[in-house]
Amino acid sequence: MNRLQSIFAAAMLILPAALAGAAPLEQEMELESIAAVVNDDVITSGELRRQTREIRDRLRQNGTTPPPDSLLRRQVLENLIVQRLQMQLARRAGIKVNDEMLNRAMRNIATQNGLTLEQFREALEKDGYDYTRFRESLRNDIAINRLRQRQIDSRVTVTNEEIDNFLANLEAQGATNKAYHLAHILIALPEAARPEQIRKVRERALEVLQQLRGGADFARTAIAVSDDSQALQGGDLGWRKAGQLPTIFADVVAEMQPGEISDLIRSPSGFHIIKLVEVRDEKSQTITQTHARHILLRPDEVNSIEEIKNRLQQLRQRIQSGDDFASLARSNSQDPGSAANGGDLGWVDPGSMVPEFEQQMNRLEPGQISEPFQTRFGWHIVQVLARRAHDDQGKSQRSRIRELIRQRKIEEETRNWLRQLRDEAYVENRLAGKSTEPE
Repeated sequence: MNRLQSIFAAAMLILPAALAGAAPLEQEMELESIAAVVNDDVITSGELRRQTREIRDRLRQNGTTPPPDSLLRRQVLENLIVQRLQMQLARRAGIKVNDEMLNRAMRNIATQNGLTLEQFREALEKDGYDYTRFRESLRNDIAINRLRQRQIDSRVTVTNEEIDNFLANLEAQGATNKAYHLAHILIALPEAARPEQIRKVRERALEVLQQLRGGADFARTAIAVSDDSQALQGGDLGWRKAGQLPTIFADVVAEMQPGEISDLIRSPSGFHIIKLVEVRDEKSQTITQTHARHILLRPDEVNSIEEIKNRLQQLRQRIQSGDDFASLARSNSQDPGSAANGGDLGWVDPGSMVPEFEQQMNRLEPGQISEPFQTRFGWHIVQVLARRAHDDQGKSQRSRIRELIRQRKIEEETRNWLRQLRDEAYVENRLAGKSTEPE
């Protein structure tokens, strides 16, 4: 993202998806047993039962027939294990999501569904969902998102040479404006797999491929057998522009027809099977850009949050009384990227700011100044100067390509990071009756 990296992706979900982290209030009155041991933590049978029931119901609502319960439980448990490992790492890294941050995320979800926070709570409880559990699930999602930003996103760079190569490949393929809707199955290899292990995994992947080409439903098969993080979504990768395709898929997908299933694609993580669902041409789109400027202040050992908020409120009142915003920004703002320019952020595209900044900005009419508000970068006041309709194709092509490559690399790095995290952990799967531990 161009200026501010979003850490609230998990909080920006529409209502049906957000409910995936909560569970119905009605609980099965059974003694809790241990489904898995994850390092020094456990996943209970109750957690697994609730999540499995929730996923099963969501699949049916989406028109997908769930696989047998034994296979679905296995996938859900693996998903819980990976989540638990990330939360353990987030705690060790000192990442905390306080109630203020969580409440702000809850309000964002409610607003996206056209509800107040109280109406959102009533809707959850009316549908039989536990509001407290929903909040804690969302708190975990935000913490994991912040962990990934720290561990992966901030370390990913894109060179000019990569952009040049990308543009040359797109031109050679004639796919500059194409977008692809993909589904994906991964049959994973263990770290440093031996030849015999590779042979067995390849045979299993070939069996899956034969089943698919024999008419097996791709989504249902992905839920049952895929080792990818998108397995519980039926392997659906959504729409990807040509530049967003994982590197190992790009050449293969460019030669496929809608409905076609690829041959096995080998990578260090295992054997992949891709289905091309649809293809479309992406035309230029008119977007609404906002010209904005802001003043940023950060609390520190000397200045508390309350002092920072009061100072911003005083600056806001001075501006409304006629003082020059740009002069005050140059002398007060702690944003090194905009302070020298009087706080000017230029023309801002939708989605280029963290959600809480963008929401505050979008509420303002030209000339208006926000009340002080918080993002992970500190406390802000923002003023909207103007808005305009803008042809998206007018944006610098190299800038767009840089962001496409960056997001693709983040996705690939995340997949590798999660795999390493899983391989290095001690996990005792009580359902399967086996344990794994780092060598």
